[in-house]
Amino acid sequence: MKHISISRKADVSSVHGLRPLSVSIFLMFAGGAGVVQAQQRDAAPALPEVVVSSSGLALGVSDMTTPVSVIEGDALVRSRAATLGETLEGEPGITSSHFGAGASRPVIRGMDGPRVKLLSDGSEIQDASTVSPDHAVASEPLLATQIEVLRGPSALIYGAGAVGGVVNVLDNKIPTAIPEKGYEGSAEVRYGSAANEKAGAVSLTGGAGNIAAHVELSGRNAGDYDVGRGWSGGANVPGSFNRTSGGSLGLSWIGSQGYLGFAVTQQNAKYGLPGHNHDIEGCHPHGDHLHCGSHGGHEDHSDHDHDHEEHATGDVPVVDMRSNRLDVRGELRNPFSGFSVIRMRGGLTDYRHDEIEGGIVGTTFKNKAYDLRVEAEHQPIAGWKGVLGVQTSQRKFSAVGEEAYVQPTVTRKTGLFLLEEYRIDDWRFEAALRHDRQTAEAEDSRIERGHSGTSLSLGAVWRFQPGYAAGLTYSRASRAPTAEELYARGLHMATATYEIGSADLRNEVSNNFDLSLRKSSGPTTFDVTAYRNRIKGYIYGQTLDAQDGVQLLQYSQRDATFTGVEAKLRQQLHKAVGLTVFGDVVRAKLNDGSHLPRMAPARLGVRLDSRWREWDGNIEWVQVARQKRVAEFESQTAGYGMLNLGLAYNGGRGTAHEWQVYLKARNLTNRLAYSATSFIKDAAPLMGRNVVLGMRVSF
Repeated sequence: MKHISISRKADVSSVHGLRPLSVSIFLMFAGGAGVVQAQQRDAAPALPEVVVSSSGLALGVSDMTTPVSVIEGDALVRSRAATLGETLEGEPGITSSHFGAGASRPVIRGMDGPRVKLLSDGSEIQDASTVSPDHAVASEPLLATQIEVLRGPSALIYGAGAVGGVVNVLDNKIPTAIPEKGYEGSAEVRYGSAANEKAGAVSLTGGAGNIAAHVELSGRNAGDYDVGRGWSGGANVPGSFNRTSGGSLGLSWIGSQGYLGFAVTQQNAKYGLPGHNHDIEGCHPHGDHLHCGSHGGHEDHSDHDHDHEEHATGDVPVVDMRSNRLDVRGELRNPFSGFSVIRMRGGLTDYRHDEIEGGIVGTTFKNKAYDLRVEAEHQPIAGWKGVLGVQTSQRKFSAVGEEAYVQPTVTRKTGLFLLEEYRIDDWRFEAALRHDRQTAEAEDSRIERGHSGTSLSLGAVWRFQPGYAAGLTYSRASRAPTAEELYARGLHMATATYEIGSADLRNEVSNNFDLSLRKSSGPTTFDVTAYRNRIKGYIYGQTLDAQDGVQLLQYSQRDATFTGVEAKLRQQLHKAVGLTVFGDVVRAKLNDGSHLPRMAPARLGVRLDSRWREWDGNIEWVQVARQKRVAEFESQTAGYGMLNLGLAYNGGRGTAHEWQVYLKARNLTNRLAYSATSFIKDAAPLMGRNVVLGMRVSF
């Protein structure tokens, strides 16, 4: 299996003394040192470069103008976790929103929620995870065959709102080819010690003639997870259990010029919401101030203590989620003169989750949505090759019950896009243009807001020497506000916030520059990227007041700037041993100098890897800096270091029945650690020592 330029996320930090500026200088210096030391690798043949499916033009990693991570094969098996956020948080520039064990979205370059678009093989994943970090992503990492992460400008063709990036999860739900021997599949089981987690998945594809079918099943059962030593809350996090199950059935017609298929998928999840505060139900705003009446008098304090004690014994709200989805995918090669391929992706989703307290449903969230994308790749015209397309979607979202802080809304989006490339000698040029129109209607108040915007991206890659590439990209993207940012008004107990939207929000406009330098061959390889993103009218939840742990958030607009560095340097020390240094840092400020909330701290890591015969393994140390650059009413987060280990034995390589037994251990020193990006960091620290033992078989 291929193991390609996949960088496990680094933690650029240091023992309280490593400053972000020095981190940036170190990473750039490390990249430069790689250039000086570069030499051709002895004889070993290079692996074929993996195609980035979401690039729009079937590009390889080295052809991309901005950084991309592609995780597949053995690396994906070892990285996969219970949630998509946990799976990807080892990648450069990516952290996780971390809301206990059941809900976790990727945070890319300091941006999350609607600024990070999640796709299922090019079609948007429609759930409720963009609304709040306590809502799970309707995607099962155990069934993914490849995960692609596009950062910054390269995400433009999937929506101008994806300012942070795009995560595309590839799977086998809809077969695209008839298996050579008539069938193929895989099965995997694993056990994790920190939460007594048992998980497994099985996938099978069969076909003959022009018809192929696919079936897959997955399941997970994990209890409350253990935390690092010394936490005042106990040995584990109450309510951090996670139970999921799912399955999919797909069918395709496959011909000599393409395929057309569909799949029906159901995913179920039941998980706890740690840190839920029962004592904030009476909180409400008075202008710019928050009033929590239940805490005003002496008499209420005894009730507060009693309720807290009851909560501590396990009275934790539970999310019971079900997502039913229909996917349709098709591709037609050489459809007519002038075009080489037409692709279609569509998804229809019926999503619902209940938030249950004491056996009673308190709030029900529903999302009925569809997404359709059609694109056509044209043959070269005056040297320019490209793809043009249209994308449309509709989302009907509602919340009914105690925490219905957003009235029912209908959001409709339509986008037209064009992506072109031109190659000459050692240069590749890229240009993208997209126009979007959105309407967001609040059904109860009958308010409708319309937004439209045009976005563009220009980039170039210069392969100035064999194995080297330098890239520069500029993009201007216009993002319309979401329905929640426009119309929210109410108490959200999971995040301990009272949220107030603003129907007068306008588009936010980002101007982003990416500069990258890569070396992909020889005993020394590296990838260094620096970026700066100036955003006019950045929309964020500004904390106006806080009382008894509850924050009053007003969705506001102010100009902001995001600046960061992502880097990885690997040196082959011996035929079977390599050393990697990796890291990232992002700084996000409003133009008045104040900091934005829940920003990831700098990180720095070092990894030693080895491969010998059927064995491969690695050991790494990741140091995360203290986060002291915090917004008003936000607490600082202590830094920490983690020791991680991986070991695998690969049997049957090159045969029809490959198998692998693997062990991965995270946080071996059992360090108590908190996530700066989490709303509930104090109530749900990161997982303590966790040893995962698994086995995977392919046939």
